[in-house]
Amino acid sequence: MSSTPGSTYTHGYGESVQRSYLARTAENSAAYLLPHLRPGQDLLDVGSGPGTITAGLAARTAPGRLVALELAPEALDQTRAGLTRAGSDLAHRAELLLGDVHALDLPDDSFDVVHAHQVLQHVADPVAALREMIRVTRPGGVVAVRDADYASFAWYPENPGLEKWAGYYQAAARANGGEPDAGRRLLAWARAAGATDVVATSSTWCYADPEARQLWGGSWADRILQSSIATQLVDEKLADPEDLVEVSQAWQAWAAEEDGWFNIVHGEVLVRVR
Repeated sequence: MSSTPGSTYTHGYGESVQRSYLARTAENSAAYLLPHLRPGQDLLDVGSGPGTITAGLAARTAPGRLVALELAPEALDQTRAGLTRAGSDLAHRAELLLGDVHALDLPDDSFDVVHAHQVLQHVADPVAALREMIRVTRPGGVVAVRDADYASFAWYPENPGLEKWAGYYQAAARANGGEPDAGRRLLAWARAAGATDVVATSSTWCYADPEARQLWGGSWADRILQSSIATQLVDEKLADPEDLVEVSQAWQAWAAEEDGWFNIVHGEVLVRVR
């Protein structure tokens, strides 16, 4: 796979990152796909992360084949742990695969459902990745992709520190070869990959109660100081450590706001493979 484009996961795999990911479920992160699932389908989950979405999708497609794909061994370890927490039967049923979505080591027409959540924003060539996902999907099957659109994020109250955070994230993601505003581009990428039957939608996450604000704001307050993105921002001189402390404090202040509100917009595409 050395001749294929690489992928760099901007967030990394630290505890502060995983903390917020554990709240993701099939219901709150893949609702657009759920009506298309049925028992016995073979499922590939690209970028399975902590396995919380994977488990929900797999429960609906059992007893079909389940393959979870990750780029890094530590990420695959997190998938294994998550599926084990979800149930021993699920953990035993799952095939855990290390690989690059740009060049899947899987035969054509292998799956009925191929799913990727928050993946294409990080890859070097999202169109090539989609072509691979389509290639391994059987005719009549579906490819389902959902990605955030960072430039569409909105929050209240206004907070200069969060404005800085948004700029830092955009800079880090693009320095890694990613596209943080992937959500709005998914339809175009799917069409460029050769898809002809595509339904494009959008949905949101909203953090507006104390528990949700602490989950999102608390995670980022830690992440901006102790995670892969924090290291990158300092090492590449995109920010000074003092700047990151200011951003962390801004996240803490936002999370403590009784009127605090944060909206995350996602693009979604559902490709029916011909």
